[in-house]
Amino acid sequence: MLNQYTMAFGYPPLTKILASFFGKLLGQELHPLENVLVTVGAYGALFTAFQALVDEGDEVIIIEPSFDCYEPMTLMAGGRPVFVSLKLTPTKDRELDSSSAWQLDPTELASKFTSRTKALILNTPNNPLGKVFSKAELELVASLCQQHDVVCISDEVYQWLVYDGCQHISIATLPGMWERTLTIGSAGKTFSVTGWKVGWVLGPDRLLKHLRTVHQNSVFHCPTQNQAAVAQSFQREQLHFGQPSSYFLQFPQAMQRKRDHMIQSLQSVGLRPVISQGSYFLITDISDFKSRMPDLPGAVDEPYDSRFVKWMIKNKGLVAIPVSIFYSQSHQKHVDHYIRFCFVKDESTLQAMDKKLQEWKAELGA
Repeated sequence: MLNQYTMAFGYPPLTKILASFFGKLLGQELHPLENVLVTVGAYGALFTAFQALVDEGDEVIIIEPSFDCYEPMTLMAGGRPVFVSLKLTPTKDRELDSSSAWQLDPTELASKFTSRTKALILNTPNNPLGKVFSKAELELVASLCQQHDVVCISDEVYQWLVYDGCQHISIATLPGMWERTLTIGSAGKTFSVTGWKVGWVLGPDRLLKHLRTVHQNSVFHCPTQNQAAVAQSFQREQLHFGQPSSYFLQFPQAMQRKRDHMIQSLQSVGLRPVISQGSYFLITDISDFKSRMPDLPGAVDEPYDSRFVKWMIKNKGLVAIPVSIFYSQSHQKHVDHYIRFCFVKDESTLQAMDKKLQEWKAELGA
């Protein structure tokens, strides 16, 4: 029967294991039919949430840097994006910054809430920064959401990829937040199978019933075979969870080694990587290059990081993403000295990066 339709809101073995597995983590008794919706990737979960809950003129608070779909999805639903940026508190000279040094300004965040605020979108661990929000930061967000009766859409696709002993905390576990939080996850990020496009959203029935309406009248259904494979993956993990044999323990350990490899390599050419607490990514400060070669080719209004990335691809054979694209247009000029690298790569790819960086280092005479 795997070649046929399954239930529209999720293949029953998958919704059952998701309810069981995440119910324990969230401290809730999850009902597979009421508190779980399987979507076409976490992207589908986000789109369904915005379409279901955001009405014309509603405001959505977006914490920058942010995954680049949050703004257009808000606009497509008729909402108005309201941006608040994480602020960097630099570390001592010669020390690398950590993604934890980017923090919310409590006063600024509070000022963004109005009578029109419908939702706040939270991403922890954050893409592109790799920041893992602390309990204190989550409590600040939770307090304001409750004070202003705002829904929290919590994008937690990288929840298993946390490093250096950091702890991922789901905001839905904080007092008073389950009833106003949608928690979004991704099989692609969880099991490194992004092509399967299986995601999910967990939350109270009073919110999920609206998402089910959008889902039923748009995509209707996700591929049965992919859902069955994800169900089996979680069933296996549930048997090993909390033990040395757990994939969710082994996976971040392996990715942390790749992160450390990339950090060391990037430093060799004068780049200043930011130590990522989580996710697939780290960002790197290119300020030294901006001061040494400020006039790279590009459009007049093109941010420096975008021009630098194009130059680096063409001349050094290395690919990164400009961090300015993760910011609203008015804020891009403040962050155009950072680029984002992905370190979740095969060992052969990382070794090829090393070779190119050493060639670059020789050219610099470093």
